[in-house]
Amino acid sequence: MTKTKIDPLKRVENDMKKCVKCGACRANCPAFSAFQREPAAARGKVALAQHVMKGTITLDDGTYAAMSKCLLCGSCVDKCPNQVPTDEIVIAAREALTQRRGLTTFHQAVGQVIKNRKLMHLGALAARVLGPLFFRKVPATSGLRLRFPMPFLGGSRHIPKIAAKSFISSHPEVVEGEPGKPRIVFFVGCMTNFVYTEIGESTLALFKHLGCTVIIPKDQQCCGLPGMSGGDLETVRSLAEKNLLALEQHRPDYVMTACATCGGALHRLYPLVIGKRNPELKERLQALADKTVDAAVLLQKLGLDPELTGGGESLRVTYHDPCHHRTAGVVKQPRTLLQGTSGIDLVEMEGADRCCGLGGTFNVYHYESSLKINEGKSAAIRATGADAVVTGCPGCIMQLSDGLKQAGDDTRVLHTVELLARNLRR
Repeated sequence: MTKTKIDPLKRVENDMKKCVKCGACRANCPAFSAFQREPAAARGKVALAQHVMKGTITLDDGTYAAMSKCLLCGSCVDKCPNQVPTDEIVIAAREALTQRRGLTTFHQAVGQVIKNRKLMHLGALAARVLGPLFFRKVPATSGLRLRFPMPFLGGSRHIPKIAAKSFISSHPEVVEGEPGKPRIVFFVGCMTNFVYTEIGESTLALFKHLGCTVIIPKDQQCCGLPGMSGGDLETVRSLAEKNLLALEQHRPDYVMTACATCGGALHRLYPLVIGKRNPELKERLQALADKTVDAAVLLQKLGLDPELTGGGESLRVTYHDPCHHRTAGVVKQPRTLLQGTSGIDLVEMEGADRCCGLGGTFNVYHYESSLKINEGKSAAIRATGADAVVTGCPGCIMQLSDGLKQAGDDTRVLHTVELLARNLRR
């Protein structure tokens, strides 16, 4: 076993020693609630990572499977009395396993797609054109028009329709605002760019309303989180460097995201995970992180009056906290904006901050368990009697929509900015 291969776990060796195996994580871990097995809990993964580092266990399929049973939601970190950063440990363990065993075929494919924008565009085009030939239709009123009867993807899974044209290609790179108003770089994210383009349109409308100059870099890439889920840190490093160049060259006042996952990558994981491995990039990645802000937070900071931009039909809504928002403290801001919007009656669901079960590739490898985690969230949404559930992450929108449809529920799932921009979009 060479030094290079054990470096990822060596970097978190002291963090692993903080775990006293008390088991507090079990009560808060959505993966443990689904699998009810010790390796699925945080302390089980820490113990497993320690054995991997020491070379005292066989690196078989079971080891890899156990490490894949983590959503990187951070719930265990929030509740841990010793603040053990289990999410960082799991990322390091997945990288170590990848160094020893190589990437799975699926994650090799994921890496090729997310680091090649042209390939991603071709994939989106193929899905849109060929989808109707291969996928069974569901009623148009469902809001989710396709099912995915594919390996890894679950025969009953509902997915949204691919947009006819990507958001980035639909707009100029620079949308000029008023003199003296902030310059904002919009990091769009793959789901908004290729699927939920209405999120991008609503976000752009809101910041144009505020007079901001909005820059939509044409050369921005995927944030890389799908690669991080599979231990492909080389792809994540490559994407981080490309995004750093694409975003910092515009010298923005803010780098804004309307996706909790993308925000979590730029604001926390880039400096934490990539910066530690690339000291020469650490300072620049931290500068990018310091400028990165969620759309709801920035809208509130810049003084958006949702009474002027929202409005429309009366809706009873409930709010779901994406995990990357919860861990970043983006909790009050979207609720405050929604409460200030005429016609919106915001009611809290039980466990609003509990993970919905997406977890990147967790949802691919463990789809049935992902749905099991989502069942509690769907039940909590239905219990509120809300017309719509609102959130700040396109990935959560897809997962919540799927879970509700599986339960035979037609509750709408919307992004916060869609409600805030209703008058502007009309």
